[in-house]
Amino acid sequence: MSDTIDPRTPVIIGVGQVSDPIDSSEYHRWSAVDLAANAARAAILDAGVDPATIDTVAGVRQFEISTPVATAPLGKSNNYPRSVAARIGAAPQRAVLEVAGGQSPQHLITEFAGVIARDEAETVLIFGSEAISTTRALVGREDAPDFSEEIDGDLEDRGYGLDGLVDAAQGEHALTGAPEQYALFDTARRLRNQNSREDYAREIGELFAPFTDVAAANPFAAAPVRRDADDLMTVTERNRMIADPYPRFVVARDQVNQGAAVLLTSVASARAAGVPEARWVYLHGHADLCERTLLNRPDLSTSPASVRAAAMAIERAGTSNDAISTFDLYSCFPIAVLNITDGLGLSHVDERGLTLTGGLPFFGGAGNNYSMHAVVETVHRLRQRPGTLGFVGANGGLLSKYSAAVYSTTYKPWVASSDEDAQHALDAAPTVPIVEHPTGPVTIETSTVKYGRGDAIGIVIGRDAEDRRFIATTVPGDTATVTALLAEDPQERRLFAAHVGAHNFVALLEDTLRSVTAA
Repeated sequence: MSDTIDPRTPVIIGVGQVSDPIDSSEYHRWSAVDLAANAARAAILDAGVDPATIDTVAGVRQFEISTPVATAPLGKSNNYPRSVAARIGAAPQRAVLEVAGGQSPQHLITEFAGVIARDEAETVLIFGSEAISTTRALVGREDAPDFSEEIDGDLEDRGYGLDGLVDAAQGEHALTGAPEQYALFDTARRLRNQNSREDYAREIGELFAPFTDVAAANPFAAAPVRRDADDLMTVTERNRMIADPYPRFVVARDQVNQGAAVLLTSVASARAAGVPEARWVYLHGHADLCERTLLNRPDLSTSPASVRAAAMAIERAGTSNDAISTFDLYSCFPIAVLNITDGLGLSHVDERGLTLTGGLPFFGGAGNNYSMHAVVETVHRLRQRPGTLGFVGANGGLLSKYSAAVYSTTYKPWVASSDEDAQHALDAAPTVPIVEHPTGPVTIETSTVKYGRGDAIGIVIGRDAEDRRFIATTVPGDTATVTALLAEDPQERRLFAAHVGAHNFVALLEDTLRSVTAA
């Protein structure tokens, strides 16, 4: 077989992952750089190659460097990719820091597979890590470590990549965190499917209960505890509501110390390094697509871009859903999984399973880097079952960016597929008219209730009398409207809207709004 393979074909030859739980007797207090470096060492050991052969390194952003206002309380490297490279004895010609988003691990693998195929790089190390648990546990302590470091060398910093993800209207109306943002999508899906609250909670519980089984058997998982559907969805003091319909157990767990790495090279280099062909894993199909901004999406119950990317990766692999042996679907919140199962026609309790790690709420939402762990697990499974196919779906933003791929140990020639036509078709679909400041009677399209230290606040995306979409919140202290949003079918309730400055409010009673506008 090896004589018939194009020597420029990109292939994964090494993978590695590590964790550093704070409750372990062997807790190391590793920084993000340390975690990534240790994962990279594991990938290099897995491949059995010399780190000096690595000519390119690409890093996934930690959460603490993913936005302009984020901070790194324990310090950070000025050049994360080169700090990791220095730890492992590599001196790459090129260093890249990718944009933010959970799509970035798979996107980087796809991108640099193409770079290798074009003979523009030979051996690429891609990695990411998070030390969020350590930061939260040690910040402010006298013995807190200092993770600051300065290292020389050029860096291709691609920026935050936040365009189209968050706008001023979302920030003004309490849509500042992922749980409440995704809750709007799940509520829209429930209303679309005409599910009762009880039935939808059961569906979420049944979706994620098998994920907990996988996490419980994964030595790298942050929350390795088996839970049944009732445990996941029964609200308790420990499993408090975060944003309707999400109790804490079913949202991504970001308190992790985890790192993962993938080593990608050409077939020619793999041969030269003596990496056995049985350990090579090929990228059979891939796609990357983006969704519209939140308020411009025609249907808030789904993300066509994510579904199309997943379907295109499978189509380009020359296979079908039924032929895939393993799936790892990004699972920050239920809708991220259900959107793909709905779109691909999969059962949400597919007997093949929908995760290899245990998923973001249970394995851990390792910042933007979760799907690097999914790729690591996929490679291990494919090596154990040569010739089978594994699917990885990586989601970023608010169902905003999706990078999908199909892998196998079986050779398939690299195809440099373009996603431009598919993206253009998605962008050309009809959109929704928007009104910045609604007034008068309005209807609810989707909604959530956001819980926190103070009073719960309702967030509504609705339509005015001219069917224009808007975003608004309930008036502080207006428990009657919040209660109405928690009704079985809030779409049946007519509300009233008004605005003060840049802020839109909704309420059951016009008198409630008068008190706000008068103030």
